[in-house]
Amino acid sequence: MKWYLVASLLTILTSSQGILTTLSQTNGKYKYDYATIPFLAEVFKLIVSSVFLWRERKKSPPPKMTTDWKSVRLFPIPSVIYLIHNNVQFATLMYVDTSTYQIMGNLKIVTTGILFRLFLKKKLSNLQWMAIVLLAVGTTTSQVKGCGEASCDSLFSAPIQGYMLGILSACLSALAGVYTEFLMKKNNDSLYWQNVQLYTFGSIFNMARLVVDDFRGGFEKGPWWQRLFNGYSITTWLVVLNLGSTGLLVSWLMKYADNIVKVYSTSMAMLLTMVLSVFLFSFKPTLQLFLGIIVCMMSLHMYFAPPHMLVDIPPAIKSDPESLVNVPVDHKTDS
Repeated sequence: MKWYLVASLLTILTSSQGILTTLSQTNGKYKYDYATIPFLAEVFKLIVSSVFLWRERKKSPPPKMTTDWKSVRLFPIPSVIYLIHNNVQFATLMYVDTSTYQIMGNLKIVTTGILFRLFLKKKLSNLQWMAIVLLAVGTTTSQVKGCGEASCDSLFSAPIQGYMLGILSACLSALAGVYTEFLMKKNNDSLYWQNVQLYTFGSIFNMARLVVDDFRGGFEKGPWWQRLFNGYSITTWLVVLNLGSTGLLVSWLMKYADNIVKVYSTSMAMLLTMVLSVFLFSFKPTLQLFLGIIVCMMSLHMYFAPPHMLVDIPPAIKSDPESLVNVPVDHKTDS
């Protein structure tokens, strides 16, 4: 499967994620425990990957599977990073408003490029670096509201702790993605075997979060497994399937493409979500949204287009032998 087809599908699924989550609400509230969504998504990914791995093992030759503990012990690390990242997210929202947080979240585009270069030793051209910066500018522009509104004033009025935590959140998000790509590409193991390891630990960590929530709440609503499906509707299950399918596509891109492709897919998904919201939720389009879309499209072209499409290289001029003029040179000898 071509990477751009997977990236396009990822863009569509990611853009519908927020829309489905909004539609799953009842009177603006969740009737279900939202913490169960990531857990069930991890279980879904684990089941799908296990089935594909089982089918792959029936073929000849069997897939490569590294079972050495030195290799397996590396797979919980992305889950730990994401766990820390989620806590940093909540801490950041204590100091900044939602609009400021979303705008600062675009820093992960640039931090992903930096970590991509530092840790994976992938060299980017000057045009590609410019494209990544343009992508961050474009997505930020699309999210900035009119300068007469309160959110515009609040962007630069948050405490310094909020900005520091926002930068840390962007770095953690990029680190998790880059480290996951390192895991997927460090050997020739089966993608499904690597997924099984990732999602096993992902399920364990998400289950641990549900247990911690129970202890914090004093088990007022009972243990998590008794209320696991409480309030679930068809739309809620679509959210689970969407989140799980998105994760599977991301792992494929990490294995056969790279983090930058994923960043572009998710950024374009955000813009697509805004456009769809105009028709679904009476969202009013702004000039900033249109400008942001144009800048992001330019960035997309700059990053992936061949250099000869971006820079006009004059054709090599071949000299015509007949047009050459012989210039006589006087050879003077010293007397």
